[in-house]
Amino acid sequence: MGYLLSLKLSALLNSLPGGLAQGLVWGVMALGLYLTYRVLGFSDLSVDGSLATGGAVSVMLISAGVSPLLSVVAAFIAGSIAGLVTGLLHTRLGIPDILAGILTQISLYSINLNILGKANQAINIRQVTLYITSNTIYLTRTIIIMILVCLLIVCLLYWFLGTELGSSIRATGCNGQMARAQGINTDTMKVLTLMLANALVAASGALLSQYQGYADINMGRGAIVIGLAAIIIGEVIGEALLNKHLNFFGRLVFVCLGAVIYYLVYVFVIWLKFPPDDMKLLTAIVVAVFLAVPYLRSKSVSSFARSGKLAKAKGEK
Repeated sequence: MGYLLSLKLSALLNSLPGGLAQGLVWGVMALGLYLTYRVLGFSDLSVDGSLATGGAVSVMLISAGVSPLLSVVAAFIAGSIAGLVTGLLHTRLGIPDILAGILTQISLYSINLNILGKANQAINIRQVTLYITSNTIYLTRTIIIMILVCLLIVCLLYWFLGTELGSSIRATGCNGQMARAQGINTDTMKVLTLMLANALVAASGALLSQYQGYADINMGRGAIVIGLAAIIIGEVIGEALLNKHLNFFGRLVFVCLGAVIYYLVYVFVIWLKFPPDDMKLLTAIVVAVFLAVPYLRSKSVSSFARSGKLAKAKGEK
């Protein structure tokens, strides 16, 4: 009873806007991961490093007097370079996708440390006007801006993947051998997709560093798990709500919603006074559950279908 009385509903309601804003920031990262994980079918583990790269680049440029918007653009470019390295390691040197991503991620740790100069760097908020901030006074503005940013990225990705180049990328992810038979340079498509995906991840890192007011060398640790959680949660909920009517545009939107839902759940669990040290365990459990849902649902459907056929056969006899 004492535990229940210690939980204040007002504290939960006050923390929900922050969870919403942070979920939208991570939604940009999840969209980048969606390109490699779902569209290309590439297991890119370099995103943990490129997220921190984006944050480091953004914070150091802001500290040097560059506007926050231009720092995001610079982070976008830096992330694309990281994706280029991963792509070249895989396509030109024949290194498997997972190992190529790990090599880039390890390299980025040292690069990020050199960019920051130390383990973490803070933004002097008294000298800089940030439009993406965790300051409760401007949190509503942050949420509105991030909603518009996510919608803009979703629309641009939907348009781009519908072009000839985008269709070539999707064909490469669906069936690489068939794509090569149609004259598509699949290696080039992989490199371009990795560049775009890591660019979005780095941009998300830049936005995240502005939101929290600092960049840390370890800020990208576990980012791929959060991104996968957002993708899986979004897909499961989208398919449950829209079923066959869920088109590609809807999937992109639900990826962002998946990140928001993940962070709202995160806020709820923190409100329940779940030990912070066990949050990685909770994340793994959430991802495992949502990954199992499609399989268990298909198995259940096939089981009922099989039973129906057997019953029909017995009735005919």
